[in-house]
Amino acid sequence: MTPGPDDLLFGRIALHYKLVTREQLREVAEWQATEASALKLGDILVEKGILTPSQLQQILAVQKEYLARQAAAPAPATQTGAAAEPSAAPALPALSLDGPRALDRLLERTLRSGASDLHIHSGSPVKLRTHGRLADLDSAPLDARTAERLVLEILSPEQAAALRERGQVDFAYTLPGVGRFRSNAYRQQRGIDAVFRAISPKPPTLEELGLPSTLARFANFHQGIVLLTGPAGCGKSSTLAALLNIINEDRRDHIITIEDPIEYIHSSRRCIVNQRQVGPHTGSFARALRAALREDPDIIAIGELRDLETISLALTAAETGHLVLATLHTSNAIRTVNRILGVFPPSQQEQIRTMAAESLRAVVSQRLVSRADGRGRVPALEVLVANKAVGNLIRENKTFQIRSVLQTGGALGMCLLDSSLSELVKAKVITRDEALRHAEEPQRIAG
Repeated sequence: MTPGPDDLLFGRIALHYKLVTREQLREVAEWQATEASALKLGDILVEKGILTPSQLQQILAVQKEYLARQAAAPAPATQTGAAAEPSAAPALPALSLDGPRALDRLLERTLRSGASDLHIHSGSPVKLRTHGRLADLDSAPLDARTAERLVLEILSPEQAAALRERGQVDFAYTLPGVGRFRSNAYRQQRGIDAVFRAISPKPPTLEELGLPSTLARFANFHQGIVLLTGPAGCGKSSTLAALLNIINEDRRDHIITIEDPIEYIHSSRRCIVNQRQVGPHTGSFARALRAALREDPDIIAIGELRDLETISLALTAAETGHLVLATLHTSNAIRTVNRILGVFPPSQQEQIRTMAAESLRAVVSQRLVSRADGRGRVPALEVLVANKAVGNLIRENKTFQIRSVLQTGGALGMCLLDSSLSELVKAKVITRDEALRHAEEPQRIAG
């Protein structure tokens, strides 16, 4: 059975919200045609476990609204013989912050517009971040009272108390049938602000993130530490989730995650997955990590290595037979290694260098770079594979020489960030000017 217009529109909307991949749609459409199935595309996607029933209803609601708007709108003028190209996301209504649950409506609008973040700032208009760029959603600035009302109406009593007492609070917010958001609310000079990052309802794949499939090998280690690094908003948490999802699907192990807050929800598949959040479930990363060593884990995922105690415990866990996956706010592989070593006092340096040399398996440092065609962003990577040569340099306190290993380690899958940027320029995926903005050594970027 050939997919009809409704199925085609359904597929485009599902792609727009990143609930399916093009490969999944192609496979399901081929099955639909081969089996001559009378089932709708959405029903098949649910039957195969690609969509949840709530996601199906979400897409159908958007599809219904789009078709109603198309029916009500006058036909646009088109070139002779050319068909109008429908947009997967219907036009959005005028912004209204009146009435209850106004923030829920803003969050729904964030997802429907394809934005990654919603910004609520006292004294400024509501803003959306799309493909890395902030833009006003409305011209009118929010007064402090409205901003505070929007934020407080979704906080639990415990979260509101934390905001009141500490001045900020991290939390995850789920809007049933719409989506999930990683959130931070904080008090500033003009009032209360909040930022909401959209999280996919299911862990992403490396393909969906635009990452090379070769990174999947870092999910095959049974001991050691793999570090995912880069600046804020570069996709570290998504890459971590993709690797955990590979482990969850391929191995029979016990995974413990320690996050603040919990972002992607990992349902136990072949693995047992336990997710703990700092605050509701444990007092700190270090406390949860110390307890995890007594909870028989095989894999420990740490949302962020923030302090000496957490880093020390992570290295100990890696050294004692666990696979540790963690994120870190550093800009490249060498700075990552130096950051890990540098948090320890001089009296412990020799011991820590030995631990790191034996435990480090890989460092993946990434950036998200704007595409030349304006259709989103693409990752650029620096990949360090900790082979014997890298271990020796760490042990001998010669980390500055790791760069030469990165330059010559292509056969092992190693790559400098500047080389990754140059390849993207040569492939015309990004512009040279954009590459220069992110380069470590701009003179190495290809013309």
